[in-house]
Amino acid sequence: MARKPSLDRSVVELAVKNLGTAKTADELRQAQAVAFPDGYGIDLQRTAEMIGKSRTSVARLRNEFVAGAKGEKPLRSTWGGRRRENISREEEEALLLPFFETAKKGGILVVAPVKKAYERTVGHKVPESTIYRLLARHDWRKLAPDKRHPKTDPLAQEEFKKNSTTSSGRKKS
Repeated sequence: MARKPSLDRSVVELAVKNLGTAKTADELRQAQAVAFPDGYGIDLQRTAEMIGKSRTSVARLRNEFVAGAKGEKPLRSTWGGRRRENISREEEEALLLPFFETAKKGGILVVAPVKKAYERTVGHKVPESTIYRLLARHDWRKLAPDKRHPKTDPLAQEEFKKNSTTSSGRKKS
């Protein structure tokens, strides 16, 4: 059987008072998550069913209410983020910079060298999908090569067209 939740009496009284004065739905749910178990003896699972949240959410709401009552920083500010990153976003940018510079000059971005450089940086092997997600995170997308070579000379091409011969060996008229 689960242990009975117990909080400081002043926090419970504050929660019961907030049931009638809550301005938002979140404030009301936080007060309910504290008042129902401690003020009225309802277990956390039943409280979760009553307020339409999971049992885990009820525990989190209780912790947030207690933190607010004590004037502490809310716990929710630590949510989110990349918890499973190998390297930081700035390190990724530094790693990709030379590859993107080459691609901007007309070169093709090949994934294999990027993967090798990434594995050298993190110190272990990674799947190819990690590299594709890394490139997507930094707004890389597959582009078709330019229609013209960067060193193309339009004047030389026109001159060639005027002075070249046809396949039969005759000059164009």
